Amino acid sequence: MNTFSFKSVFAASVFLAGTAGCFAQDVLVNSLKLNASDKSKENFKFTEVINLGTTSVKTQGSSGTCWSYSTNSFLESEMIRLGKQPVELSQIYSARNVYVEKGINYVRMHGAITLGDGGALHDVINMYKKYGTVPREVYTGLNYGTDKNKFGEMAALIEGVLAAVVKNPNGELTPNWQKAYAAVIDSYLGKVPENFNYKGKSYTPQSFAKEVVGINPDEYVELSSFNNTPYYQKTTMMVPDNWSLDQVYNVKVNDMTDVIDNALKKGYTVAWATDVSEKSFSWKNGVAYVPTKKFDDMNAEEKADMFNGPKAEPEITPEMRQAAFDNYTTTDDHGMHIIGLAKDQTGKEYYIVKNSWGETNDYKGFLFVTKNFVKYKTTALLVNKGGIPTEIAKKLGV
Repeated sequence: MNTFSFKSVFAASVFLAGTAGCFAQDVLVNSLKLNASDKSKENFKFTEVINLGTTSVKTQGSSGTCWSYSTNSFLESEMIRLGKQPVELSQIYSARNVYVEKGINYVRMHGAITLGDGGALHDVINMYKKYGTVPREVYTGLNYGTDKNKFGEMAALIEGVLAAVVKNPNGELTPNWQKAYAAVIDSYLGKVPENFNYKGKSYTPQSFAKEVVGINPDEYVELSSFNNTPYYQKTTMMVPDNWSLDQVYNVKVNDMTDVIDNALKKGYTVAWATDVSEKSFSWKNGVAYVPTKKFDDMNAEEKADMFNGPKAEPEITPEMRQAAFDNYTTTDDHGMHIIGLAKDQTGKEYYIVKNSWGETNDYKGFLFVTKNFVKYKTTALLVNKGGIPTEIAKKLGV
């Protein structure tokens, strides 16, 4: 399936029944399997410049919860930065609370907003602020006999519940639907504990967030770049998975990589939302870049050679980036975690990126992504305010 066809399927799928997030996730992963070259690893020679470290690579299974895995990984790295012993945080605790809040918003909007598994980086911060957090060992979300996430059946059921609520057969809604809706979610993911023990001490999700994790959710900001709205002001991020209609700070294209570079040099990692449904993104080979020629214009030899060593890239302009958003060739389909910087044998710089698809690629769950790919295909960045360069922070007022 070519890039355009996949993106059409993906863009449509986020508006389908509750299984959309799971369907889109599986289609996304499967669509990337052919993006690979046989001798990629031996033809790239990466040297680490910065590696801030992170917790172990996880797998999100058959669920569209990459946003939760990537941002919780980011919070775990924030614990490392703060000198704390990192805890594997429950990715599905964040997702469970988003399902609840998303359902409320869906009913409030009479069904005219995205449902499914999808979410955004800010969702984890928002849920952390409202609900706290718990260790994964306390809330795995595996309450239905599997050893990995598989949310299709649950998604279909909660879609049915919400559809019935929006239909409003009584002519006036009662508050009871929220209890019924939460009960369906909890029957699959498990009921959230009001109290739990961790290392011999009792916590609530809120006290665990405050006393053990210890981050301040107000210290984090989300950025993106659009040329159809003023720079250095907030704008609503117009992507389907922004179900909460949150706003992001709008910066210039080159500011995005300036922020990432500055953050990494100061010891801050970055949560990254992006489009990966590209022929130049290889999960198998762990490499992503922007080719100078469209895939359909390449000959067979050029296609076979795409990941066999460093390649030239075009300059990324604001107009080029905006056009990709507007014509659906950039979509908000994945979230990952930037933890470092590396150079290839030519001196070109790449970000070291942690994924949530297990250790099934050439670099055991990590990728090397060029700065131009980040400039072109990023949908959002989440970073601690302390990682933003002073000049940009002043323009943003943060």
